[in-house]
Amino acid sequence: MRIVTRLLFDSPISRLGYLYATAVGLVWGFIWSTGRVERRAGLFVFRGMPQRTFGRGGSCVGGCYLTAQNVSDDILEHEAVHKRQWQRYGMAFPLLYLVAGRDPLKNRFEIEAGLEKGGYR
Repeated sequence: MRIVTRLLFDSPISRLGYLYATAVGLVWGFIWSTGRVERRAGLFVFRGMPQRTFGRGGSCVGGCYLTAQNVSDDILEHEAVHKRQWQRYGMAFPLLYLVAGRDPLKNRFEIEAGLEKGGYR
């Protein structure tokens, strides 16, 4: 198990997954964003996204944060942790996140990113 973990997490393989997810996020953001696009907290931030194009108050896809207008400093700090999670787990991250559950108060990835900064408390 340890060898698999080293091969998949924080590895060149996870890095490729992160870069792929970032490319998908960039394409999705540029297609749907009607607001300002900027670099903040190490993220490409796409504002003005239609509600149907992201989850909850916003979604991190690789190094991209997609939202309507939810861009406070606390939120961006929270989303930067999700970016790091994408870097660590690569394309395994969406599956791991799904298995962790939809309840943010019990989801280990949301807890790690900071529930309060994410607007969950």
